[in-house]
Amino acid sequence: MQLWFTEKHTPHVKLSIQVDRQLFCGQSEFQRVDVFDSREFGRFLTLDGYMMLTEKDEFIYHEMIVHVPMAVHPNVRHALVIGAGDGGVIRELTQYQSIERIDLVEIDELVVEVCKKYLPKTSCCMDDERLHIYFEDGLKFIRRYEDEYDLIIVDSTDPFGPGEGLFTKEFYGNCFKALKADGIMVNQHESPFYQEDAQAMQRAHKRIVESFPISRVYQAHIPTYPSGHWLFGFASKQYHPVADIRSAKWNALGLQTKYYNTKLHIGSFALPNYVEEMLKDVE
Repeated sequence: MQLWFTEKHTPHVKLSIQVDRQLFCGQSEFQRVDVFDSREFGRFLTLDGYMMLTEKDEFIYHEMIVHVPMAVHPNVRHALVIGAGDGGVIRELTQYQSIERIDLVEIDELVVEVCKKYLPKTSCCMDDERLHIYFEDGLKFIRRYEDEYDLIIVDSTDPFGPGEGLFTKEFYGNCFKALKADGIMVNQHESPFYQEDAQAMQRAHKRIVESFPISRVYQAHIPTYPSGHWLFGFASKQYHPVADIRSAKWNALGLQTKYYNTKLHIGSFALPNYVEEMLKDVE
């Protein structure tokens, strides 16, 4: 008998991955948490039946959400990460010795516990001494801060359930307030391809544009996310993601990446026409 994990991307499209075995199944206060093992994608995490990451392609997402802002901002000392209980964002951030403190706000403690046990490739740096973990709602957490962070990374789930509050105008406005005068916010921006995902992307973009003077969108190819075409948002008070990239400085760090490089960084902001049109419609 074959076991398959299937995620519905639209009423007419599904993604299925053959599963060797289920490693964990649990229900937290907020959501169902599952970990599976597969031959093609290795171990993968799902929340409420939606794919969060696989061992095979998670590096694309985590490198693009971290290294893009880090190659632009000249001096990130204090970073805030909202969501990201799997540890992938933390793994990438801890490569930068210049960062002095990382605050991680994750609403679901079970996600962190499960990933530490079953997904060590992503959660391998969760014991870094610079990391401080807060198990609470990111929307409520961010309200308390002003002029505090150089970088905010919003690694949220989709805009429903536990992650719904992280796509509101109030949340983005509070992120703006919590950032220093030259701060940067990066968020996962959904996919532009399927209609429902595209509408969520447009709503998020409209609210970010209303809050930040500089707001750009960039892209990556992530095979296990709906359509494979995924967007990220770059919002800043001061820095332009292409004009202000510090390629020589970033390359001199000698960081080992599998997907990100500074040439790709620049190219990722060149978007297909249909995406540009969607963004202009809400700008």
